[in-house]
Amino acid sequence: MRCAPVMRRPARRQAHGPVVEPIAAAMDHAQLPRRAAGRAGRALRVAALVVLAAPLLLLCAALPRADALSTVSAPVVSPGSTTSPSSSANGSTTATPSTASTPTAATAATPTTLPPTSSSAESSSSGASSSPGASPADTNKVPEQRAGPRPRPSSARERPHIVFILADDLGWNDVGFHGSNQIPTPNLDALAYSGLILNNYYVTPICTPTRAALMTGKYPIHTGMQHTVLFGAEPRGLPLSEVLLPQYLHARGYDCRIVGKWHLGHYRREYTPTHRGFRSHLGPWTGHHDYFDHTAVEKTYWGLDMRRDMRPAWDLHGRYSTDAFTEEAERVIGAHNASTPLFLYLAHVAPHSGNPYNPLPAHDKDVAKHDIIPDYNRRRYAAMVHRVDESVGRVVEALRKKNMLRNAVIVFSTDNGGPAEGFNLNAASNWPLRGVKHTLWEGGVRGAALLWSPLLARPARVARQLMHVTDWLPTLYRAAGGDPSALPTMDGVDLWDALSFDLDSNRTSVLHNIDDVYGVAAITVNQWKVVTGATYNGTWDSWYGPSGRDDPVLRPYDVSSVIGSPTGKAAASVGVHLTPDQVWSLRELAEVKCGADSDGDRAGPSCKPLLAPCLFNVATDPCERRNLAGRFPAVLQHVKQILHDINATAVPPGNLPWDPKADPQLWDHTWTNFGDYEENARAGLF
Repeated sequence: MRCAPVMRRPARRQAHGPVVEPIAAAMDHAQLPRRAAGRAGRALRVAALVVLAAPLLLLCAALPRADALSTVSAPVVSPGSTTSPSSSANGSTTATPSTASTPTAATAATPTTLPPTSSSAESSSSGASSSPGASPADTNKVPEQRAGPRPRPSSARERPHIVFILADDLGWNDVGFHGSNQIPTPNLDALAYSGLILNNYYVTPICTPTRAALMTGKYPIHTGMQHTVLFGAEPRGLPLSEVLLPQYLHARGYDCRIVGKWHLGHYRREYTPTHRGFRSHLGPWTGHHDYFDHTAVEKTYWGLDMRRDMRPAWDLHGRYSTDAFTEEAERVIGAHNASTPLFLYLAHVAPHSGNPYNPLPAHDKDVAKHDIIPDYNRRRYAAMVHRVDESVGRVVEALRKKNMLRNAVIVFSTDNGGPAEGFNLNAASNWPLRGVKHTLWEGGVRGAALLWSPLLARPARVARQLMHVTDWLPTLYRAAGGDPSALPTMDGVDLWDALSFDLDSNRTSVLHNIDDVYGVAAITVNQWKVVTGATYNGTWDSWYGPSGRDDPVLRPYDVSSVIGSPTGKAAASVGVHLTPDQVWSLRELAEVKCGADSDGDRAGPSCKPLLAPCLFNVATDPCERRNLAGRFPAVLQHVKQILHDINATAVPPGNLPWDPKADPQLWDHTWTNFGDYEENARAGLF
């Protein structure tokens, strides 16, 4: 006869220490006197041993310390150090040997190990993880550490709350702090002027690659996410072999939440946000949806795309998406225990266009606020941006009310350049930069962004440090008290010190993207940028407005509304004050000036990237008007060789044909994790 197993309570883990088993039963009081006598006897025996061992202890003390003979630092986990399992798109697992110099396919990549979080790892010297440089060997090499001031390591209580706000398809010229008077963004402007305006910051040209780069710290060519976006019916996602930003922060004690757009895969539950480091999620899984009915149209497929964790959020029907996300962010902050560091990733779908039947969804009252803008579509777009700006103000105010703002790091960024003049049925502006979303011109990859924190040593300036979206992972990991040198090899660079203290950037080059399917590529090395090939056969390679400057019908820039905005007041409450002179000065410094050019020196007729690569000095010509390939052929060849060498490290794109099982009609008209359909049906999740 088998006995039933004894059920025990699960072990309880202390905040810092080993697992402690709970007491199974109360002590028998009848045994107390006998146990007390036993303890007294043991005490006498211990005292005798101490007397006998004293000479030996003195001898040991005279010997040299072991830690003086050798120093053991925290290991850096190399993805190429071992043969390890790899996950394919269909979930199969194979053993794939890999080396750092020869990356494998993203769907067969070596799983990354979380870095050590011991005190020895934190106390070691920190710096950039890996810096893309002028040779292929530099791509995976940790650069030398720079001398300079280093903030002391943070304790658990001092680790800052991190709020990362990502706008979708926001143009360079769609924020007030870049010089346009057309769309007022007082909350964003107040954060920018009292923090850092990131004027030399780059993203990728389209949604999914940027989000993959942000989450992994790697260029999309190293994760197989470099070609176009991830569509809702594709049976793939960001490779499961990758450790993501929230997982790194969770290992450092952070409570990680996502609100808003995911767009990194959902065909199986393990690709969804709450299985990749986030504790909760409210928002869509695909790349866009209607802001009111929350359905997403992709070709002939149409279904609900709004999730609360793993379940469809039918109850939010009719609630404007930007407002729903803002309210959820406020709820997360309000319910958060401020003694635990928070990582909140707020990824708005705005101002991305919606479905074709309502491409620019906005509240009529918000559209009316921008009736001074002559173009109707531009007015609707401005109304969408207006709600994002209001959202930023509400989130910052929520942090202030919770007394979390004083110890916060806030990032605001777009995911790519803006879709202008009808591109994707939208009406953004990247003026005076060239190109639009999904092009490799500056208007497609140079991102509107800011960094704000009372922890910055030198705030209130225009930051000129070269930066890429991959840099956020090591930079925020450092801000969280971690040691980026303990992170696995990645393309991102730790820029916390460079940004905080206004030091030189560790980064000297940026790979904008390589897409061999489209035949396009671009890279910037120091001041030199090479562009080869063109998307859409070059149709969107021009300069697109509106400018929003010097127009007599436009309202003048309202400095008082910036200083008096919710973010302006909240920043002042923690000692970060703005003055009108400061606002005007920084706005002037942040505005891109194209410089003088002549008709014969413009890039139009001479730059034909479909026929030959173009070369620009983006330090003096940020608007890419003057092709210098003919004047500096040696420079062109050098940068092309760097681009070629980096391309040798690329993995194939992971794109897959659409799976008909993804059709929302099969799943109660919802976009779902269709790869789990049998298990989902049994669990009754639909």
